[in-house]
Amino acid sequence: MTARASAAPVDRPWANWARNQRAVASSVVTPSSIAEVSELVVRAAAEGRRVKPIGAGHSFSAIAVPVDVQVDLENLRGLLAVDTATGTATFAAGTRLREIPALLAPHGLAMENLGDIDEQSIAGAISTGTHGSGSGFGALATQVVALTLVTGDGELLTADRRTDPELLHAVAVGLGALGIVVEVTLQCVPAFVLLAREQNEPLATLIPALHERSLQSDHLDIYWFPHTERALVKTNTRLPGHSTVRPPSDARRWFDDEFLGNTVYGALCRLGALAPQLVPTMNRLTSSAVAQREYSDRSHRVFVARRTVRFVEQEYALPAENLAEALERVRDVIDRRGFRISFPLEIRFSAGDDIWMSPANGRATGYLAVHRYFREPYAEYFAAVEEVCVALGGRPHWGKYHTLTAEVLQPSYPRFEEFAALRDRLDPQRIFSNPYLEQVLGS
Repeated sequence: MTARASAAPVDRPWANWARNQRAVASSVVTPSSIAEVSELVVRAAAEGRRVKPIGAGHSFSAIAVPVDVQVDLENLRGLLAVDTATGTATFAAGTRLREIPALLAPHGLAMENLGDIDEQSIAGAISTGTHGSGSGFGALATQVVALTLVTGDGELLTADRRTDPELLHAVAVGLGALGIVVEVTLQCVPAFVLLAREQNEPLATLIPALHERSLQSDHLDIYWFPHTERALVKTNTRLPGHSTVRPPSDARRWFDDEFLGNTVYGALCRLGALAPQLVPTMNRLTSSAVAQREYSDRSHRVFVARRTVRFVEQEYALPAENLAEALERVRDVIDRRGFRISFPLEIRFSAGDDIWMSPANGRATGYLAVHRYFREPYAEYFAAVEEVCVALGGRPHWGKYHTLTAEVLQPSYPRFEEFAALRDRLDPQRIFSNPYLEQVLGS
């Protein structure tokens, strides 16, 4: 669309990582500068075409599905500036989360918290409300102190915590509805070490203490395999950056994380898809094979796990005190409906925040995530879990599969109407819209 931006042929198909969202854009543009992003937005507006940026394609919802022009941010990557006095760092929007630790390391900095997958672009992760674990830590968007986006008229808008914190709260989780994010400035922390403890615990004593347990550790992750009575509990404790690290040996890491966690588990998922009646037995074997271990390492090497087994995911953010009841109800649904679920349910907690469209807005939050192997049907199982979570005050993760509409979502977000008004101001022609945004925000 521009003299410098490269445009791919119109028939280049696109699919997300999970392969449950697909599209063929009328054109694919790969800008190399903010000026090119502005120019292509102005051109698209004049031609009446809609524009949708794409990061890493790791959203399970249709939030990134293009209608006309797909904007590939692959060339807008890297560390743009660092202020070691304030601990802030500015990144180009397409920078992958997995690239950030190495970029920050020479400056003695790290991201305050991370999720367990680091393939996403920084812009995509914050725009969808992506989060890590820890009752004292917010979603990744709470680490943002400044953000620049190209709005529907091609102009630049910068929201800065120092000069206009309310505007930053409005745009930090923007769902891609307000413009194309081109730069993100993060408040980083001194590099730190995590002490990780992993153990198998009985569900009967774990569930009643879920909320309390989340308050007793820096970071708590729980994985429960359906059809079993035990769960894997991961507890991470933050240590100073000068602490001695004792990571697993390369052989142990390969065996636990690569061989058991990916190779063997992938084979079991394929078998479970062919013979669902075997899933309960396989889950019991998988759950019993989880070894207790303790180790320490640089923060990003503990937070993140490599995932090669593809899946589709749905995740709901609930009031933290409702999470235990949600898990009990989902257990009952799985048993009563006869679902055979090979993937574990994942349980995490986070702090509440003031970001308008953050699923953790205004309340301490517990997250309940469910998954299905990507070759298995997921709609019926996810619908049953969704019904449970919505009844208990759940809000969907914007980047994960759900079916909720604007009519259902509006009462759940106190600033929903103000966000809609801001959308009217920044994108009056709906250049950045697609069917997903029409579903969750209205036309």
